[in-house]
Amino acid sequence: MKNNQGGFTLVEIAIVLVIIGLLLGGVLKGQELINSAKVKNFATDFRNIPLFIYGYQDKFKSLPGDDRDAVTHVAGTNATTPSGSQGNGVINGSWNSTTQTDESFLFWQHVRLAGLAAGPTTVSAADYIPKNADGGIIGITSGTATPITGLRGTYIICSQGVLGKFAKQLDITMDDGNTATGSVQVMANQAANQASAVAAVPTTGTGGIDDAQSYTVCMAF
Repeated sequence: MKNNQGGFTLVEIAIVLVIIGLLLGGVLKGQELINSAKVKNFATDFRNIPLFIYGYQDKFKSLPGDDRDAVTHVAGTNATTPSGSQGNGVINGSWNSTTQTDESFLFWQHVRLAGLAAGPTTVSAADYIPKNADGGIIGITSGTATPITGLRGTYIICSQGVLGKFAKQLDITMDDGNTATGSVQVMANQAANQASAVAAVPTTGTGGIDDAQSYTVCMAF
């Protein structure tokens, strides 16, 4: 009995493989574009905050959060702890403070009331503290309260919950490509200040940044 069942020709198989390759390439390229867009969002957060400071200072000759005349300037609160720290040119309080009288916390109210940044101006609002593209909190503090020993600047911005692969790309985009040196450094994703930054590539065979783990990225300026 004659068997009329035929298989795929080499040409047909080659066409299918090409189509699969194109689909996989498109998926990978799409993921690359998504990752690139996320890194750009992180970088924009870091670059915008200095603009908030300069814009506020240009308008009111005061530092947001530290403005002793915030009630007059932007109808905001100006109560800080300690009260003697108002107007001294320092943003007192940790970058991730939730204390409503800390200058680092009031910073966001002042820049928003001044029309420089978007977001709620009521300090008790659930979404008062800004978030980055991955949902981690963003904050600012004075360089005297640096979260990472060795990170030096007048002010320091930190963004929490950034995946390691994005943290490394951020440093390449904004600094020297070394997450343990320069004006952009990376620390473990926890509230406490760090003794040292985490190097992207370990020099002793241990440690280093894990692409799938979350970290806190800080930038001094």
